[in-house]
Amino acid sequence: MSDLPRKAVTRTAKLAALPLGFAGRATWGLGKRIGGKSAELVAREVQQRTADQLFKVLGELKGGAMKLGQALSVFESALPEEVAGPYRAALTKLQEAAPPMPSGTVHAVLAERLGEDWRELFLEFEDKPSAAASIGQVHRAVWHDGRDVAVKVQYPGAGEALLSDLTQLSRFARLLGPLIPGMDIKPLITEMRDRVSEELDYEQEARSQQAHAEEFADDPDVVVPEVVHQSAQVLVTEWMDGVPLSDVIADGSTGQRDRAGQLLARFLFSGPARTGLLHADPHPGNFRLLPPDPESEEGADEARWRLGVLDFGTVDRLPGGLPQTIGDALRLALGGDADAVYEMLRAEGFVKDSIDLDPDAVLDYLLPIIEPADVEEFTFSRSWMRHQAARIADPRSPAHQLGKQLNLPPSYLLIHRVTLSTIGVLCQLGATVRLRDELESWLPGFLPPEDAEDAEVTEALVDDESPEDLGREDLGSEGGQGPEHAPPAPRSAETVDAG
Repeated sequence: MSDLPRKAVTRTAKLAALPLGFAGRATWGLGKRIGGKSAELVAREVQQRTADQLFKVLGELKGGAMKLGQALSVFESALPEEVAGPYRAALTKLQEAAPPMPSGTVHAVLAERLGEDWRELFLEFEDKPSAAASIGQVHRAVWHDGRDVAVKVQYPGAGEALLSDLTQLSRFARLLGPLIPGMDIKPLITEMRDRVSEELDYEQEARSQQAHAEEFADDPDVVVPEVVHQSAQVLVTEWMDGVPLSDVIADGSTGQRDRAGQLLARFLFSGPARTGLLHADPHPGNFRLLPPDPESEEGADEARWRLGVLDFGTVDRLPGGLPQTIGDALRLALGGDADAVYEMLRAEGFVKDSIDLDPDAVLDYLLPIIEPADVEEFTFSRSWMRHQAARIADPRSPAHQLGKQLNLPPSYLLIHRVTLSTIGVLCQLGATVRLRDELESWLPGFLPPEDAEDAEVTEALVDDESPEDLGREDLGSEGGQGPEHAPPAPRSAETVDAG
């Protein structure tokens, strides 16, 4: 069976070859320099060969190896430009495709999980997958009631492969460190290991996706496909066409990038507030730009494009929304209240009791990172991301020394990673975003208490009024406030990321 290399010895051998390959290329590069080739040219060749091998192996193995590759892909904007180029193309490949499993294997899984007469559930079923990724792949089909659907099928042995890969990858995580300056990859791998059971649980994924689909059903900005059917190892959802975010990153206009970035930021902060769940896998393969709702009464020139969101296999449960501590700390930091920020961080466990730090130094460490929240609009860029990564990664910098003394409480781990990943995507987009608008609307504690109370009173008054009283027909959000530039014409894309 050629679908997923499941034998531990096979997968371990492939992964173990990676650090050996890194060392071999370093030796090869030294030989080239001794032979008279320029150091710059040799470095680029070594980077290209390293990228090709690393992501070829991660993509072939799928499982945890592929998942790590996708997680790293959103941080390529932190790499120095002379290093980022060779990695960018290889990383992008991981966001949309991977070698598929044979149709015979797919049919066997469907027969086992949906019954021998599984074909009767579909009017049509495409054997060629529309997407194949880390733990499953997606096939386009037509459900028996005529709806276009996406059928997500989990790879046999995916759980075993995930655990095996992540165990092996953690053993040489230190060698992967230089890929992303300032980022400790080992905790990322540990967190992935801890969430393996969630990643494989399609029942839980269906519940999370349906909760979002119901909450955002009438939303003018965000679209989440409805769940049609779910069983172990098989998830069927409504199909969604759209422009993959990776296409916008590669070829989008300024207006397209800004619109995508604004909606991505809106979903990051509004999702937990509205559903109590945080979508925890924000890489470009999980998002689409969609044309305006065809039933909208607005004219084509006025209608807004929307953000389609896929893959709810990993979520963080936040019943009260994002912790108010985050909003309070941001507000106080932007207000320059170093002592209050420091005491709050200590109370929440970001500063351990055994450590004493200078509150002003902590504030100086935080302010560049939260700069996007301090202005009306902010342009995220690779250069800004590289500057922040270099500031924190340089062992000689005060920021590096202070960062080593800070602690990340377990309850904030996933929130932290999702936020960094989203910022990474915004930097890939190069989007100009009114982040502060989203924080004021959705992040508890960000508005001063008196302003928050005024906003609640205003909202209550609006809720008590009828549409006629207000002189307009629709009380809902007017949608995205971004530039009214339409993205490129949509092309068919899978409605569920393959995991």
